[in-house]
Amino acid sequence: MRRTRALANAVAISLVAASAACATSRTNVIGDKPATGGKDAGPLRDVLLVGNSVSGTVSVIDGRTFAPLGTVNVIPDLQRRLKEINSPFAFWRGFIYRRIKKAQLLEVGEPHEGDRFVDDLFLSPDGTKLYVSRSNLGDVAAFDLLAPGKPMIWRTTVAGRKADHATISADGSRIVVSASVVRKAQVIETTSGKVIGSFRTGLLPHQNDYSHDESRIYNGSLGRLSKPFAENAEKGARELTVVDAKTFKPIRTYRFDAGVRPTIITDEDRTMYVQLSYLNGVAKYDLRRDSPGEQAVLIKKLSQERTDASKKMYKNEDMFPHNSAHHGLAMSGDGKLLCDCATVEDRVWIVSADTLTIQTIADGIGSTPYWATTSADGNHCFVSMSGSDEIAVLDYKTGKLVTKVKVEDFPQRNRLGRMSEKALAMLTRR
Repeated sequence: MRRTRALANAVAISLVAASAACATSRTNVIGDKPATGGKDAGPLRDVLLVGNSVSGTVSVIDGRTFAPLGTVNVIPDLQRRLKEINSPFAFWRGFIYRRIKKAQLLEVGEPHEGDRFVDDLFLSPDGTKLYVSRSNLGDVAAFDLLAPGKPMIWRTTVAGRKADHATISADGSRIVVSASVVRKAQVIETTSGKVIGSFRTGLLPHQNDYSHDESRIYNGSLGRLSKPFAENAEKGARELTVVDAKTFKPIRTYRFDAGVRPTIITDEDRTMYVQLSYLNGVAKYDLRRDSPGEQAVLIKKLSQERTDASKKMYKNEDMFPHNSAHHGLAMSGDGKLLCDCATVEDRVWIVSADTLTIQTIADGIGSTPYWATTSADGNHCFVSMSGSDEIAVLDYKTGKLVTKVKVEDFPQRNRLGRMSEKALAMLTRR
């Protein structure tokens, strides 16, 4: 099983300082031909995109039959990027890159020297373009799925050179990505890759989400991961930041005493289900009764004693992956059940959204569950088993494993999308 190595305070400080010195956002347009349009791309198919973080590939799985359909290489420019990074004339860039890699290292079962090339990923609404937040490479890149070789259309470096979780607007026109090193989220226009705005967040911004009506953007932050569990109160600003989606101006901030991890906001943006740093479970909050700058109002919390096997592998909270006991949360299509990845237990809990009680536990399905997404029909939960390089498909009602799909090295984020049949036909088969 894989675990994280604690970040040193000096690393975080030097990252911020170095980033401010040399890492502003920049868009590079690749080539001089416009991206292929989607008019003749054929019908769309529901798919699951799986970001294989170490391989630098995206696996595509049929969203309804669960059949593997192929892959896309999203680091075709890796050697060029590494040459730039390691150039003697780009000292600060190399310094930042090495520090970011070090921060990614796992104490046990490290897949490949801290390499992480895919963090988040999305399809355009017409199913012909793929957008990828490329983690350690510090950029967001767009790929044309209809052109031979699936060439890069543009790439935009994020401030601080570390690209984290992202979200995409319903019309596909904007991507919001966390520039985690410099404590802000940036908004990228998907046609050109241009950064059109940004907003301040809590310390170490992580997940981003649009509200149901897309009038607001939510950003959750983790705080200082380098601080040990015993110094939890000193980890800094752990917040749910809410901003206007058009102006990017702050609306309100909900403060927490633990890092804000995968989040689901329901009931017309009134109720929040969230995984928090160190919590072996999930919490439910009311977002309506809070005042700006104060803590969100807790409705219920599910917190379980860890299993003996978990305690043997993770002897204390400081060994949890980036402070997270659970990482990966999804909701069934009818809104009644949660798919809760119990990362440090190698289990997935199916939990009642109403009562926050465990209904079933899926055990023995693989190693290190680290992300969850609900299928298009609302009946299944796709879980990234990052330690065993698989996607586990669970039935919400029974909690049982339906099937497992082999993917590539270290799958993390998985996202639903609709891909054109023409683009599907051009995928690489492995």
